Amino acid sequence: MDNEALLKYYMYNGELVPTSDAKGFMEATSPLIYEVIRLIDSVPIFLEGHIKRMRKSAELIDKTIKKSDEEITEEIHKLIDANKEYNMNIKLLCTNVDSPEQTFMVYYIKSSYPEKEVYEKGIHTILFHSERENPNAKIVNAGLRQRINDEIKEQNAYEALLVNRNGYITEGSRSNMFFVKDDKVFTAPAGDVLLGITRNEIMNVCNEQNIEVIEKEVHKDTLRDLDGAFMTGTSVNALPIATIDDIKLDSVNNTIIKKIAEGYLQKMQEYIKINLRK
Repeated sequence: MDNEALLKYYMYNGELVPTSDAKGFMEATSPLIYEVIRLIDSVPIFLEGHIKRMRKSAELIDKTIKKSDEEITEEIHKLIDANKEYNMNIKLLCTNVDSPEQTFMVYYIKSSYPEKEVYEKGIHTILFHSERENPNAKIVNAGLRQRINDEIKEQNAYEALLVNRNGYITEGSRSNMFFVKDDKVFTAPAGDVLLGITRNEIMNVCNEQNIEVIEKEVHKDTLRDLDGAFMTGTSVNALPIATIDDIKLDSVNNTIIKKIAEGYLQKMQEYIKINLRK
């Protein structure tokens, strides 16, 4: 695989290696099990959930990640201290999973976050007909990712909503999707999507604020009847959707979406406060 590591160093099997040395990437073989985590003020946001999901991804394809939670956490902090970059995305990657010595890497990756005006105006999205073979597992699928990226670029969109063979929207290509109708929030059932860490926290926010969430897929033919929609993800938090293809939604002014977005930001700030390193 290509060398994705940025800045000066990356972690390769517990050791700091210059990013100019691509040996970890050159040796990588499928399956590639990964997680992307956002750093804010040196805190890996919702780290425990990311590590747990990474292990679950491995289990779903009958594999096991051998490195302990403590070792992974220590390597992340070692990487942060070496590069002295405290606000960026990092990637955990486990490969060569069947070999006696698995390859485990931690590294900084290209990161981008929506500007304030994007949240104020909402994003343009498109429908893309596809479904994941194993939706709960976060495994690299380079071919599908490239096809979606090409379509997103051609349509000048921010994200693509995946539509399954029956016409139902499951998730975004790199996000989870939530839809609002009246005072209820709809999202696809857990078994049909990658269970995003942000998605889980959004569900907690809704529960705490007594907002009803119905785990039910939304059909593409009913999109015009919605009051709003938003996507969630590691880099975007809760981001309102202004359009889906040619369908316009007033998501940025929706009271439910505003309440959820504010609740999530508060939850994230509380996590940072608790986990700031002394």
